[in-house]
Amino acid sequence: MRMRKKKNGAARLAACAELLLDRPSEPMTSSREAFGREGEIFLEIGAGKGGFACETAKENPDAFFYAMERISDCVVLAAEQAKEREGERPDNLRFLIDGADNLPAWFAPGSVSRVYLNFSDPWHKKGYRKRRLTYRRYLAIYFTLLRDGGILRFKTDNVPLFDFSLEEIAVLGLTPTVVTRDLHASAYAEGNVMTEYERAFTEKGVPICMLEVRKPEGFLPHYEEEKKPAAPADA
Repeated sequence: MRMRKKKNGAARLAACAELLLDRPSEPMTSSREAFGREGEIFLEIGAGKGGFACETAKENPDAFFYAMERISDCVVLAAEQAKEREGERPDNLRFLIDGADNLPAWFAPGSVSRVYLNFSDPWHKKGYRKRRLTYRRYLAIYFTLLRDGGILRFKTDNVPLFDFSLEEIAVLGLTPTVVTRDLHASAYAEGNVMTEYERAFTEKGVPICMLEVRKPEGFLPHYEEEKKPAAPADA
């Protein structure tokens, strides 16, 4: 569903300028470049309304959370939510208005400790599968940016997307360390930070799928692009 354009969006975004980052001239190698001090870098791709980013940043005060979202109107809501947290506003959170294709312009290889993908667009049509944020090309980007031992965590209510993601992870030669098709009925529910969508789905009884993949030491992403099926020979 396309988000309705926000009234006075540009002005509202400008009012949250201290929470926004411009794309750097060179990829960031550490949190010092944005925050002035060192700590682990956590990255969410597709920040939505910002609830997950705010809560995870709050729960990890020694880490630095970057929430990427390509739709500026979403960032308006997310940044405003962060500003309105009276006495609980995390000072270790910044929002990036950009898409996953441009991640290498933001972060240097091996600089990120965690990557979060929460309820990404499933891009249902088969012809759009390469747009999915768990397609092999994107996974290769994430695992280039992740440090050795870094973690990719993916949550969705969409079972076909979850199955697709498992297949794409296997294409890179990786094996998930955690797989559950009902997160909230599993041992992994403890400590789980819910997104706004996740809370709504859970209240309706929809199971949430979750996986985690840890980057092996020295792992270098490699994959082959999908080949288009050959055209049928003329009879």
